[in-house]
Amino acid sequence: MNVRTQIEKDGEVFEFIDLKGLCGDRLNHLPYSIRILLENLLRRQDGKLVKEHHIEKLVNWKGEYKEPVEIPFFPTRVLMQDFTGVPAVADLAAMRDAMLRLGKDPGVVNPMVPVDLVADHSVQVDFYGTADAFMYNTLREYERNKERYRFLKWAQKSFDNFRMIPPGSGICHQINLEYLSKVFWHSRKNGRVLCFPDSVVGLDSHTTMVNGIGVLGWGVGGIEAEAVLLGQPCFMTIPQVIGVRLVGKLPEGTTATDLVLRITRILRDYGVVEKFVEFFGPALKDLPVPTRTTIANMSPEYGATVGFFPVDRKVVEFLYLTGRRREALITERVAPAMGLYYTGEENPEYSDVIEVDLSATRIAVAGPSRPMDRVELPELKKKFAEILGKDHPKRAVSVHIRGETVEISDGSVVIAAITSCTNTSNPQVLIGAALLARNAVKKGLKVPGYVKTSFAPGSRVVISYLHNSGLLPYLEALGFHAVAYGCTTCIGNSGPLHPEVEKAVEKHNLNVVAVLSGNRNFEARIHQKVKSNFLASPVMVVAFALAGRVDIDFEQEPLGMDPNGMPVYLADILPDDSEIDKLVRQHIISELYEENYKHIVDGDELWKNLSVEESVTYPWDPKSTYIQRPPFFDDFSLEVPELQDIRGARVLLWLGDSVTTDHISPAGAIPEDYPAGQFLKSFGITPDRFNSYGARRGNHEVMMRGTFSNIRIRNKLVSESGGFTVKFPEKKKMFVFDAAEAYRREGVPLIVLGGKEYGTGSSRDWAAKGPKLLGVKAVIAQSFERIHRSNLIGMGILPLQFEEGQSAESLGLDGTEEYHILGVNDIKPRKKLMVKAISDGKEKTFYVVARLDTDVEVDYYRNGGILNYVLRKIAVTDCQQL
Repeated sequence: MNVRTQIEKDGEVFEFIDLKGLCGDRLNHLPYSIRILLENLLRRQDGKLVKEHHIEKLVNWKGEYKEPVEIPFFPTRVLMQDFTGVPAVADLAAMRDAMLRLGKDPGVVNPMVPVDLVADHSVQVDFYGTADAFMYNTLREYERNKERYRFLKWAQKSFDNFRMIPPGSGICHQINLEYLSKVFWHSRKNGRVLCFPDSVVGLDSHTTMVNGIGVLGWGVGGIEAEAVLLGQPCFMTIPQVIGVRLVGKLPEGTTATDLVLRITRILRDYGVVEKFVEFFGPALKDLPVPTRTTIANMSPEYGATVGFFPVDRKVVEFLYLTGRRREALITERVAPAMGLYYTGEENPEYSDVIEVDLSATRIAVAGPSRPMDRVELPELKKKFAEILGKDHPKRAVSVHIRGETVEISDGSVVIAAITSCTNTSNPQVLIGAALLARNAVKKGLKVPGYVKTSFAPGSRVVISYLHNSGLLPYLEALGFHAVAYGCTTCIGNSGPLHPEVEKAVEKHNLNVVAVLSGNRNFEARIHQKVKSNFLASPVMVVAFALAGRVDIDFEQEPLGMDPNGMPVYLADILPDDSEIDKLVRQHIISELYEENYKHIVDGDELWKNLSVEESVTYPWDPKSTYIQRPPFFDDFSLEVPELQDIRGARVLLWLGDSVTTDHISPAGAIPEDYPAGQFLKSFGITPDRFNSYGARRGNHEVMMRGTFSNIRIRNKLVSESGGFTVKFPEKKKMFVFDAAEAYRREGVPLIVLGGKEYGTGSSRDWAAKGPKLLGVKAVIAQSFERIHRSNLIGMGILPLQFEEGQSAESLGLDGTEEYHILGVNDIKPRKKLMVKAISDGKEKTFYVVARLDTDVEVDYYRNGGILNYVLRKIAVTDCQQL
């Protein structure tokens, strides 16, 4: 079958997959995201991995399939950030060691597709509110992470096809959007330009941001990403595609953040987990790319695999704006010829269609602990009173800060952070926030001393256009100095509060608040002393910082008083949309992007001064508390082990609904009295030098001790929250890690019981690696979030789902039982397995569904995980070559 065609423009020949020729009129009815999957398969068709029936299924795509239909997908490239990237690189280094032990060439272990790693997750807000905060935070970042950064620089020198974007450059998703993405990948061969759609998988669930410019991509676990970079496809079921028809126009004063919080609520209520969402409709014509990418970024929050916007004129203009003229030229020539260009005249068919009227959007926040819990601004004061409860009157205490006595109370905003990839590079909302700051400064308003303010742009371009517009000094006058170019507060790197504030919060058990322009606000994620966290636009982050509290009715109560005792209301200082738009047009220019990205891979002097030696295998330091060789390949052999039923298992934890990967995976600060803290102290490391779990992801000894140790995790086997469980049969309360070690010594396998949406949240590979090292063999839950289910399989842990309508509670289980899971030895996709739970001589039998949805997932599980599967393939291939 000849599936290629070509066009000639200005003396150049562009060759691509002929979707129009293959599909004819049928192409017009396919969602654009399905068309990209189809092109991907046509380009890689080999009769082995990609077969004709895969292509037939996509050409004749239906909105829904009674049985899952599996297809391979070959992403063009892989995106990493340093928290998840360090353990991924450590796994690659360990795979080289394993090859060496097998007597094979370790140098064959290399990325086979382009990999970009952006160091953006390690900087913490230790310093703020001053012009030199960025410098001091950067110095502290290198002080804490020099060992990890040397390791990454070694990888840059030692691995082929691996590009490193050094610290202080920006957030990976914004760099992906503004610099790394091509929209259409191209290479020259035999005088022709071969073109195909750009696509990406990333080690962060918010990789979806790039779907806002028509680049199909989503977050995967580290283990799945490693398989992709080693030449394996992603295997996925053909998705349902929910069309979201956008109509109308945003009202004056509302922002992209307000819109995305509304869309998140709508889509969560509808239910789009494991589905594609594709946006279309008349509103796209005027919807700016930054607004699209804000919506696409939040896909994990509304549960979809992607929130996709097809390529159109706005995307081409964005490529020109960001200095990618060649990419823009190819996109505007090839996309229409392939049938991948949206004009508004097309009428694709979707699994279902939801209409969203932009004009119904209102200013809102989301919280106090979930991104989908939207609260419109006039309702916030009432909502916070409900959070406190009728029997919990608001309390206030005095604290002394920098020679001044201030009062904090329940509802006080102690963190106000313009942070995260979602919108810290969106010109409309950032210029809007700066204009609000300008208006507030002119009114004489100040931010209370107990509010920790910070500004962490996703791109260095932001400071350039704020400086050029003359607005940066107004943000700085309110304490919003640039503290970093990284993720900071949104991922828990908010740094310490003022010591007096922390003491008061802890002593009086105050429910204080963080307001941030991020995408995640799960319990204990932002700061362990802060109970309530609200997502808001950068504009409203500044407003709440000025108010100093979240329980305020902005329509009736002033933000503060001017020096003359006159009240100043939010309405008095909100900027006009017309002024925002004017400044965006004046100051967002291509020269800024070209200048800021010209030398981005070079890094600053601190990066340049890191000295590393090139070597094929990594020289592991046994004394290191940051980087250790992961043990996943210690007993590796070329023989695939036989599967065995799981017998005599005990419940390590019994968890409820919506348990997130933040609850499971080690994240944030390392408590001194928890096993990980005690482990570090045994090396003579003082608590002030613990750093965070994220920074120590390259050391499995720390990470396994921190698994299931979030202070907010609620294990039903114990009465208090935190990383505790009960060891059976002694019924002794212990730390989770200590119990797992005791079970390991006794040879007892472990399981976890869960509720609905087990594994919600970021694509944290340690949420699967940690349980693996603790001895967990299976997780039985009512439902799984897509990425985490995939990660569990990737580590050889069996995800099992209760039958419809059943749960641990409905079956009368209490976690004290001994479990036998039968039928594992001949596992098949979605096979029903029998489970026997025995307690006090009484036996309960029930059935669960093995959530190995495809034959490939079964293969991964049989091999003990995806990396073992890939390493065996590499080793055999290398042996044949030898």
